[in-house]
Amino acid sequence: MNGKKGKRTLAAAVCALLVLALCTSSCSVISAQAKAYDMMKSVDPGGAAGRATDERFVGSAAETCFSLFKRSLDGEKNTLISPLSVMLALAMTANGADGNTLSQMEEVLGNGIPLSELNEYLLTFTSQLQSGSESDLKIANSIWFRDDGQNLKVEREFLQKNADYYGAGAYKSAFDAAAAREINSWVKKNTDGMIDKIVESISPETMMFLINAIAFDAKWQTVYNKEDVRQGEFHAPGGTREVDFMHSRESVYLEDAAATGFMKPYAGGDYSFVALLPDEGIAIEDYVKELTGQSFLNILSTAQKTPVIAALPKFSYDFTLSMNDVLADMGMTDAFSGELADFGKLGASTRGNLFISKVLHKAFISVDELGTKAGAVTVVVVTGTGMVETKTVRLDRPFVYAIVDNATNLPVFVGAVLDPLSD
Repeated sequence: MNGKKGKRTLAAAVCALLVLALCTSSCSVISAQAKAYDMMKSVDPGGAAGRATDERFVGSAAETCFSLFKRSLDGEKNTLISPLSVMLALAMTANGADGNTLSQMEEVLGNGIPLSELNEYLLTFTSQLQSGSESDLKIANSIWFRDDGQNLKVEREFLQKNADYYGAGAYKSAFDAAAAREINSWVKKNTDGMIDKIVESISPETMMFLINAIAFDAKWQTVYNKEDVRQGEFHAPGGTREVDFMHSRESVYLEDAAATGFMKPYAGGDYSFVALLPDEGIAIEDYVKELTGQSFLNILSTAQKTPVIAALPKFSYDFTLSMNDVLADMGMTDAFSGELADFGKLGASTRGNLFISKVLHKAFISVDELGTKAGAVTVVVVTGTGMVETKTVRLDRPFVYAIVDNATNLPVFVGAVLDPLSD
């Protein structure tokens, strides 16, 4: 991490690293290259057409989001994932999958939406997320191959699809210490320095990395003043903590049978911070266990335009998780098997069968009081209320939060704060 933590209202970054390896340990070492070779020199990207993000896509993506989140939740520490980042890294990989491996990945990624259509949906969705917002969201994708002489053949169609739909760069290099530094440099650049390392060293069996990086930098629509920040008690699992709370009056109140919350808009009106506080006596693990994509969308679609006195603790932390068990539990098992994985549409190696050895997810977030005023109005679906009653939501115990795209209500990031002082 770097010194940017205190300079933003909200800064968030995530990197998903997907590692493909060989079902053998007989890889030879190729002499080092000064720099990775750009494999996209002969590929002309940009010829693909997108597909409008309809209810089918939104509903499917929401279910994938919360299936990932509930399996990633750590009941003992803060959690943060970007479901979008995981989906993009896996979708790129799925473009090289075939047979049962592809079917399982389609089920996990899109609840049965064919990959050809999911590629089109994600092209449109990611383009919309990055267009015209005062909040800065950057998405970058890259694929890195081991220079294994003539032993690894990469299918051109695999490169073409990932260039067309995901704007992915593809590079080939000797997977040595210099390559690890180059990959980490790419990650650092594309997360605005918030994540500076994802690869420690490269094993001899590793043949390929697929990387998605997302960086989000936003200011609140309405700034917090100095007097809005006051210390208070947060009831963490390990005991009561004195933390800085940011106090504000919000206008969108959220509620379901087991939680209350609010939405706080970012400048530009394209994104909002969603906070959900489980009711007293409901453990955060139990609340998240029952949270589905549809129930989350229902909470936002029934939002009430009601004054809310809100107290949000400042927090900053990072989170790293191997997603292998998460994805296998969701039904994606063959891709991790050296015997069963079928990545024939990606390429082939004379040294053995390609399979996924690791899906690593690393995320960072920092939320504080700084920001600028803006006149844009957040676009949310609200329901009218009869009597205007002021609600109070004080996030002084473990809570769930998300950063959502206001056009679809889909989370770009979703997390849980158990202790605001834990980094």
